[in-house]
Amino acid sequence: MDSTNPKHRPIRSFVLRTGRMTPGQEKAFNDFWPIFGFDFDPARKLDFTHLFGNNNPVWLEIGFGDGESLASMAKASPDKNYLGIEVHTPGVGHLLLRLAEEDISNVRIMSADAMEILRHSIPKQSLAGVQLFFPDPWHKKKHHKRRIVQSAFVDLLAQLLQPNGIFHAATDWEDYARHMLAVLSERQDVFENLSAQGDYIPHPQGRPTTKFERRGQRLGHGVWDLMFKRRADVT
Repeated sequence: MDSTNPKHRPIRSFVLRTGRMTPGQEKAFNDFWPIFGFDFDPARKLDFTHLFGNNNPVWLEIGFGDGESLASMAKASPDKNYLGIEVHTPGVGHLLLRLAEEDISNVRIMSADAMEILRHSIPKQSLAGVQLFFPDPWHKKKHHKRRIVQSAFVDLLAQLLQPNGIFHAATDWEDYARHMLAVLSERQDVFENLSAQGDYIPHPQGRPTTKFERRGQRLGHGVWDLMFKRRADVT
């Protein structure tokens, strides 16, 4: 397949916006990427024991934004490891700076297409959890194909999550919440919805409220959290 042909390029769930980094963020990249950052190599699976220096459970967050909530979770749970994926470079720089300033050692960062990382870098049944908070809703119907939560994504979750591993998503776009619920519910053979009502869960105590979320709340937006568990009896 000719990857240079636009007709064969994969559909992206994001728009690459490099943005302008502050001097502090640029310095953080230069000083701290070698400590916390890890470059994507499609020919190599990650060795989490080597990457983090321990065997603690690994949680992966897709699209961590400015990294504030990820840093807060990691600081509150030093017994867990966190791998964050983000393509927005100012957000990466912001998180690098906070990790260094607060000596948070259980976070590693990759800056590449999350779907490519899932396909090529993550070993099977190696993740204790996957977090997807406030992804781009691609609200126009013609752009729904760009939403990251599709059947192919759920198939990858089924392969990469450990038995009893958790997928936790949150969105302030109700149509996207319904879409995610429908796509995940199609795989009841693999995933169990942890909502007692079979739809959404209350805001979990362990998920910090993000700056983006607080802004939405001031505007009257709702928030929907979904949490699904990979069944332990599925091979």
